[in-house]
Amino acid sequence: MQEYKTHKSLAKPRDCVLLVIDVQDRLVGTISQADIVITNITALVKAAQIHQIPILMTEQEKLGSTVPPLKGLLDQYEPLDPITKQSFSSCRNAAFGQALERLRRKYLLIAGIETHICISQTALDLLANDYLVYVVADATSSHTTQDHKTAIERLSKQGATITTTEALIFELTATAQAPAFKQVLDVVKDRRNALSKQ
Repeated sequence: MQEYKTHKSLAKPRDCVLLVIDVQDRLVGTISQADIVITNITALVKAAQIHQIPILMTEQEKLGSTVPPLKGLLDQYEPLDPITKQSFSSCRNAAFGQALERLRRKYLLIAGIETHICISQTALDLLANDYLVYVVADATSSHTTQDHKTAIERLSKQGATITTTEALIFELTATAQAPAFKQVLDVVKDRRNALSKQ
């Protein structure tokens, strides 16, 4: 039987880092569909925990702390000190660059806010530095849907892979025979239930 290759764009846990960008108290209230975005980021964080994918979290100065549901979940996994930044692109922050270099992983999964500002600028800079960038469209948002949609289109044209929360979770799991599959399925079911109530 012919052995089929796996497409290089398929994300594998051993190669990935999850970036959670600027999901902060003072910003979330201005964001379109914020509850949905937080639900989806929560599912991504849980999937990262299951697959032992490292997580980096950023916070823009003067916008408060990461929202409590996410911060609490992240602290359960591994207490994370957020990388505080002033630049919109995380890549222009020395601590962020050092953290990425230490991890030595080239597939970056991006969630957070706002799509047309910090997400876009971070993703574009990562692409310029030869990282493989995955922007999770339903785990990112902006103040307006137009800003979000336009940013997603631009990032797609510039070479980012645009995906969704559930697609990425199953991509990382790869097979129903995976030891983690039942845990992953529970995460997916919890996410669907939460979304149905929003």
